[in-house]
Amino acid sequence: MKENLYQYILEIADNCLILGQRLGELCGHGPNLETDIACTNISLDLLGQVRSYYQYAAQVMEDGRTEDDIAFMRMEREYRNTLLVEQPNTDFAFIISRQFMFDLYHYLFLKELQHSRDLSLSAIASKSIKEVSYHLRFSSDWMKRLGDGTEESQRRMQAAINTLWPYFEELFEISDAGKALIKEGIAVDTKGLKKDYLNSAREYLQEANLIMPEVEHFMKGGKSGVHSEHMGYILADLQYMQRAYPNMNW
Repeated sequence: MKENLYQYILEIADNCLILGQRLGELCGHGPNLETDIACTNISLDLLGQVRSYYQYAAQVMEDGRTEDDIAFMRMEREYRNTLLVEQPNTDFAFIISRQFMFDLYHYLFLKELQHSRDLSLSAIASKSIKEVSYHLRFSSDWMKRLGDGTEESQRRMQAAINTLWPYFEELFEISDAGKALIKEGIAVDTKGLKKDYLNSAREYLQEANLIMPEVEHFMKGGKSGVHSEHMGYILADLQYMQRAYPNMNW
């Protein structure tokens, strides 16, 4: 039970950590000042949520590890984030499309996690969903603005969605730890969220003058620790200080 709960917390938190790190790369590089600050604030929101999850994970395991150890001292194969969130910041269309795809899932997921029998997870979800509702509003507004904008912005948005869509299916994949905790009323049965996700995504895309791609083959592996080539570069940046100066304290 303890190990399953720990792994499940990582599945939730690692998505926020890696996407937060990706968005942090944009600080000072946004298309304009307002958007730059918005992306940085979303990154900070996600990292704040990560702290709550990792603090709880450390309490669950009671093996001396801290939230920093969990965040910075694991090997690549020990991270449980989906492949979607580690995809690179190719251009602003990719950034917004990736954010929208995750935000929609994240919002639906937290709505259900609020009802978890695990009171700590329920409390984190109830606090986080307020931030995530803003994240979804931000990314969906930009989807519409760019998708229904100029011919060039529409072309770029459709290209980004086409490239990233093969990664959406993994969001709903249930791990062995998740399956065990669903029976306990702790984990969210994400398979049940997929229909609502697709219906909502289709509506948003139609408003944005974009077409939902038809994909037969999906990319998976992140939840079991098999990541894309991008993950190593992310961790090299993320973990540098802790690896270079072991046991460093602020």
